[in-house]
Amino acid sequence: MTTNALPPLTLLELADPGVPGFESYSPFCLKAHRALKYAGLSYACVRADTPAAHRPHNPTGQVPVLLVGDEAVPDSTDILARIEQLAPGRIARSPEALLWEEFADTSVNGFLVAARWADDRNWPRTRATFFQAMPAPVRAVVPALVRRKQVGKLVARDVWRAGPEACWRRFGALLDQLDARAPEHGFWLNGSLSVADLALFAQLHSLRTPLTPWQGAEVEKRKRLSAWLARVDAATRTVSVPLRAAS
Repeated sequence: MTTNALPPLTLLELADPGVPGFESYSPFCLKAHRALKYAGLSYACVRADTPAAHRPHNPTGQVPVLLVGDEAVPDSTDILARIEQLAPGRIARSPEALLWEEFADTSVNGFLVAARWADDRNWPRTRATFFQAMPAPVRAVVPALVRRKQVGKLVARDVWRAGPEACWRRFGALLDQLDARAPEHGFWLNGSLSVADLALFAQLHSLRTPLTPWQGAEVEKRKRLSAWLARVDAATRTVSVPLRAAS
């Protein structure tokens, strides 16, 4: 029997936010980081100021993209499925877990996008953080255009259609429901850590950066939910013993 190392893994994503406990401002990149770490897979990271810089590996121009050797795997959902192939059985992928992953990536994500781009209380921080590398003349015009486009998408997703008051009322109700559902011990589906934990954690934890202080405080008010977030954070923050493929 010979033992071969796994193919080299490289995660293509955005600039380091420089915030302790947050590998990325992108919740989907954060999800990929934590999945790789929990699976015990060592990986390199290539960062860029914009997703378009990674377009040669993903025609949609979106991140994250995981390079498995020469194979490019775009989209966080597909990345987690590929991680399961590289580290079988490490991250649970039951049908229920996959439903929670979809819910987190769509419904919960809508409130994160609204918090950063539509909420007037947070927009100055979002603008300063995401557009600081732009030349001043460009920075005077582009952020407002990008924001208008993002808000238009939020309206189309029915997140912002009724305005801020309705949005944040629904957000509070969602957090209450998640808090009531959160397990008192262990992980989301009362078994091993699953894609449900990783996906929900990525969106909710991303609300706790300095960009969105009000929304982060709302998450912290929900004690069961916050305790579960802390457990997932502790379990996924560092790379476990690297795995090897045997043949």
